[in-house]
Amino acid sequence: MFGLLKGRLLLTRIMLLASTLALTVIGIVAIYTVGHPASPAPVPGSSANETGSVVEGSGPALSKVEGVERTEGTDAGGQTSELANLWKKQLVFGGLGFTALVLINLVSYRRFGEVSYGIYAAVLVLLAVLLVDKFIDLHFVSVINGARRWLRVPIGAGFLNIQPSEICKPAYVLALAWYLRYRSNYRSFKALIGPFILTILPTVLILLEPDLGTVLLMLPVFFVMLFVAGAKVRHLAIMLVIALAISPVLWLKMQPYQRLRISSVLLQSDWLRKKAELHPLLGRMLVGTNFSAKRWKDDWGYHLIRSKYAVASGGITGYGFGKGPFVKYNFLPERHNDFIFAVIAHQWGFAGCIVVLLLYIILLLCGLEIAGANTDPFGRLLAIGMVASFAIQIIVNITMTLGLMPITGLTLPFISYGGSSLMVSMACVGLLNNIGRRRRFTVAPRAFENK
Repeated sequence: MFGLLKGRLLLTRIMLLASTLALTVIGIVAIYTVGHPASPAPVPGSSANETGSVVEGSGPALSKVEGVERTEGTDAGGQTSELANLWKKQLVFGGLGFTALVLINLVSYRRFGEVSYGIYAAVLVLLAVLLVDKFIDLHFVSVINGARRWLRVPIGAGFLNIQPSEICKPAYVLALAWYLRYRSNYRSFKALIGPFILTILPTVLILLEPDLGTVLLMLPVFFVMLFVAGAKVRHLAIMLVIALAISPVLWLKMQPYQRLRISSVLLQSDWLRKKAELHPLLGRMLVGTNFSAKRWKDDWGYHLIRSKYAVASGGITGYGFGKGPFVKYNFLPERHNDFIFAVIAHQWGFAGCIVVLLLYIILLLCGLEIAGANTDPFGRLLAIGMVASFAIQIIVNITMTLGLMPITGLTLPFISYGGSSLMVSMACVGLLNNIGRRRRFTVAPRAFENK
């Protein structure tokens, strides 16, 4: 345990671990409040009577926050009763994740590189098993909302859902960093075929689950790692142009709900919604069917509209711990998971969001310091890959909550509910700590310098 802190870059690694712990605690607290809202929690524009029950008002704040008729799940029960024990599970996942973080530091990070292709291949097998369930019913594959992303592992009287695509993130970064540690593996356009194959295999399998969010994460990590390794910019530009050229074909091949997730960012515009309703062809291009403003409000734009209301209604300091209509009532589905940043903004306002963002910045800067201080090509590429993965996931999740990016299903690292996500994220921090502790002797140029 105490060996975790031995080695070089002690202050940087302490800050890395402290920010990780703080973010995990914030996540557990936010999940707790969703399942245990404070009572009473009046809706803005409402007042509570002597018995504590909510009496609705008709002020402008009410119409703005709800935008929203109080229909399903407006009692303190419903979804909140189902969420009441999730914080305990998240606490257990956090403990398991911290155990993994410690265990990863028992051996040198280069040992993981030596077996990286084996880990990568094992993850590909798990991803392929999920797709087999489309043709053969496998009782250990969970199907949720039509997506096959989870494997059920029996534990005692119950079972644990494991998401292979989460495990794929560090496995992919490990394999790619190990491959790119030699200069000859990325300096010519032909040499980029290897890393491209390493990327496209899991990308296709994950896309077929379907899981658009993880795919959107892997591709930027691929370009970042190639750039840092020293791949020529013109080669990367050619690959980017090819990707953009085939994007219209991919757009047409997407399922309507996948297309809608991307076009929903544009459909926040009143002008575009009116055009889509007046021109059926435009509507079908955007959502796969005739566009309806009513359906946008009640179905297609449901999460996005309410997420933005939750964020905006928090103001500077928020409603307070466990308070606010978006905590107490089921106005925002998945508020313990993909949209937990909206819950943080609702309860603790702009100030709370700044604290969370500062913790993330500390974590990312510590990761960059660890990468920059390492002269081992594999070590610094691995660190950069982990940092890039965290950064992209944070940016996509938060901007998704604010309506600036498509709703992809990417969790907010360390904060969103989910065992696979939390344990994998903490394991990645364990790898960063491992890299920071050790300085392998190597004859190499300074970090990120290519001659």
